[in-house]
Amino acid sequence: MKRTIYSVLILGLAFILSSCATAPIKPPVTTKEQIYPQTTAPALRQDISHVVAPGETLWRIAKMYDVSIDDIRHANCLGNSTKLKMGQRLLVEKAASIKPVISLYPSNKWKYIIIHHSATDEGSALAFYKFHRSRGWKNLGYHFVIDNDSHEKQDGQIEVSPRWIKKQYGTHCKAGGMNYKAIGICLVGNFNTESVSEKQMDSLVYLVNTLRKYYNISLKNIVGHGQVKGARTECPGKNFPWRSFYSKLKEETGN
Repeated sequence: MKRTIYSVLILGLAFILSSCATAPIKPPVTTKEQIYPQTTAPALRQDISHVVAPGETLWRIAKMYDVSIDDIRHANCLGNSTKLKMGQRLLVEKAASIKPVISLYPSNKWKYIIIHHSATDEGSALAFYKFHRSRGWKNLGYHFVIDNDSHEKQDGQIEVSPRWIKKQYGTHCKAGGMNYKAIGICLVGNFNTESVSEKQMDSLVYLVNTLRKYYNISLKNIVGHGQVKGARTECPGKNFPWRSFYSKLKEETGN
């Protein structure tokens, strides 16, 4: 009887081990957080007012200003709550200069980067979110927005869209099926009548090089909306400095 029970246990153990050996092992999905390189100069800290943009969390805002989540909670009497509302105004005490937090998610679908302009004098991720929602879209169409010192956002500030955070396809360029394979970046401004600011260009170069390096996107696949076959638009405008833009991209990466 003991020998029979022992044999059953051995067979059972062998079955379990063989099952484990053949079962597929899925690697964990990792997210890399890229934060704009910190300067060596001491941070000039001051109390600031921050308007919550679409997709922003306490964690992301704390990283942007190099403060703790608890400090933001305390300054705004949030208690233990982590919930924020778009358009909510927060006091951030002793905030450092703002730095973008760009999440990089493993994916093989991103083959292009499409550059847009808003064709408006002013704007922000929140303003565009509201406009796109009014058109029946579920979310902000772009993956990133680069501001121009309007709507209480700084010149060159990089805003990360909920569409990027949620790993969703875009709604920014239907032509060529780009919504399904291209990252959409919108610069606030009308570059048919004005020029890209220096800070916007610096941020664009940094963002594009961060994305193209991580997703192995070829330089020739970084184009404007109007350069996509089938797109009937001048976006990102006649004044967009393509030669200078590509030159800066190469300078930063060496290729």
